[in-house]
Amino acid sequence: MAEELRIVLRNADKIDASNINDYIKAGGYTALEKARRMEPRAVIEEVKKANLRGRGGAGFNAGLKWSFVPPAETKYVVCNLDEGEPGTYKDRTIVQKDPQTLLEGMAICAHAIGSRQGYIYCRGEYPYLVEHLNNAIAQAKAAGVLGDFDIEVRMGGGAYVCGEETALIESIEGHRGEPRFKPPFPGVAGLWAQPTVVNNVETFANLPEIINKGADWFASIGAASYPGTKVLTLTGDVVNRIAIEVPTNTTIRQVIYEFGGGIRNGRKFKAVQIGGTSGGFIPESLLDTPIDFDSMRNIGATLGTGAVFVMDDTRDIVDIVTRIAKFFEHESCGKCNPCREGTFRCYEIMKKINRGAATARDIDNITVLARVMQKAALCGLGQAAPGPIMTTLQHFRHEYERKLLS
Repeated sequence: MAEELRIVLRNADKIDASNINDYIKAGGYTALEKARRMEPRAVIEEVKKANLRGRGGAGFNAGLKWSFVPPAETKYVVCNLDEGEPGTYKDRTIVQKDPQTLLEGMAICAHAIGSRQGYIYCRGEYPYLVEHLNNAIAQAKAAGVLGDFDIEVRMGGGAYVCGEETALIESIEGHRGEPRFKPPFPGVAGLWAQPTVVNNVETFANLPEIINKGADWFASIGAASYPGTKVLTLTGDVVNRIAIEVPTNTTIRQVIYEFGGGIRNGRKFKAVQIGGTSGGFIPESLLDTPIDFDSMRNIGATLGTGAVFVMDDTRDIVDIVTRIAKFFEHESCGKCNPCREGTFRCYEIMKKINRGAATARDIDNITVLARVMQKAALCGLGQAAPGPIMTTLQHFRHEYERKLLS
């Protein structure tokens, strides 16, 4: 029987999230004190050794990412709280239930790279979190726990593409949210052309426990290649629509049937999409795959934001993918041709298939188009947008063929 293991959500529903004193009584800010007694390079090495990999989408080793930051007078720490993936609310949950653990994690990172300024980029649809975060920051400043590290909250405009770190940086600077060409990467030239570390909420929230309990402790949890836990949000045709935190060697089947309680209304399972709207569709034959980043990638799926969208046997896969294609066509920033034109054409072809007006040639065309987008699009939006199409063609092709003209 699988069980939750709460690292990021260790204080959830146990403390008053609006009172820093509750956080401090629960051991809060002891990790930051410990980190400040360590050399910055030692903190980076500890995080690197823990193999804490980004909990946003790319799965890159956080300590390694920090180590690329060069010497500079001004450096920035940026938290990605954009969370624009439909069905995803893990970062919102962390911040609502324990904002101080995010601030402490950001301050640990700031000490490690030598930064005095941090920003939290908050999703445009989360205005109620801004006051909550500003209250937490004000209390942390009043308590003197942040030292000379200052944190500001910046509000996004609701653009999905700003979940990409360079588009997010452009938005903080006051520009239109569009991804930058890389290199240079943000670690070298990010916010206002200064070295910048960008991590998401869940990544930062792991840091206090890693510093307090050690890299070896963290590395021993879950899958060896992607250790620790993952916060997942269950939605769709599942009995329990909840947020959970589980070790990364937990299987998809355990997530759906043990934590999610199985399929609603006694229906049969058809598919699950993990990682948000851009995630791949997973059939029943692959449900025993662990949820760690590499295992998911090996089956052509993603872990991404940890959104788990379950579909029962009444759902029309082609119709769902058509709606997803519409979402990406709307959210493309239009900067690069493969994404701007590709998302438009994908939606156009998917609509044609969905209404029963397509032929096998249209399937061939959308397959070629998807491959071009995956290889040539500038950022993760355009590269990931065809994922639902490709995985459903792989696992549910019969549903497409059923709608084709004979």
